[in-house]
Amino acid sequence: MNTGERLVVVTGAGRGVGAATVKALLGHPGTRVIAVSRDLTGLRNSVEAEARLECFPLDLQATEAAMRLRGHIGDRRLHALVNNAGVLHKAEMGTHQRLALEKVFLTNAIAPLELAQALAPMLAGDPPGHIVHIGSMGGFQDSAKFPGLVAYSASKAALACMAQCLAEEFKDQGIRSNCLALGSVDTDMLRHAFPGFKAAATAEDMGRFIAEFSLYGHNLFNGKVIPVSSSTP
Repeated sequence: MNTGERLVVVTGAGRGVGAATVKALLGHPGTRVIAVSRDLTGLRNSVEAEARLECFPLDLQATEAAMRLRGHIGDRRLHALVNNAGVLHKAEMGTHQRLALEKVFLTNAIAPLELAQALAPMLAGDPPGHIVHIGSMGGFQDSAKFPGLVAYSASKAALACMAQCLAEEFKDQGIRSNCLALGSVDTDMLRHAFPGFKAAATAEDMGRFIAEFSLYGHNLFNGKVIPVSSSTP
């Protein structure tokens, strides 16, 4: 790897906002991307052969997932970690099951913490490394809430709080942590959550924004939860 390259990890990179973020990052010269997802087929099929893209299939729910990714990165300096992977849980009150709740919190809140902890040595230093957590307006304090999405919204609220806590935990190590609370984006997840609703942004729109923020946002923000939304939901 060229030592002048900026290395960025993007989880949930197989499709939707994650895949769009990877493509946008590759549009920045000197940026190398490690794309992480259980299934990267869609990303591989939509990106032409690119020497600066590393596809790393990984199930973030696996106990050893964070350490496996750490091993892949090795002693390389990491510019940013984009915790984009997430699962939607939509269910009527009275039908929630423990295993499904554990899955949504494991993916949406616990795995990002495990990744931040495992990859901190690669992010630490000068210039500061940047952890970007992809949250949701559903988990943004005092935003509009919707029936059926209590578990998803609560897990994203936990992620937002964690982003602020990590800014404090890592303040002496040269690592900055922020959360982007996304509004509606035209993805399969949104269509499942809100059938028939027309999203305010495309995945490509949001991917470009996240890419720019992951590369440069730490220069102006730390410990912030930033709403990125022009409509409700």
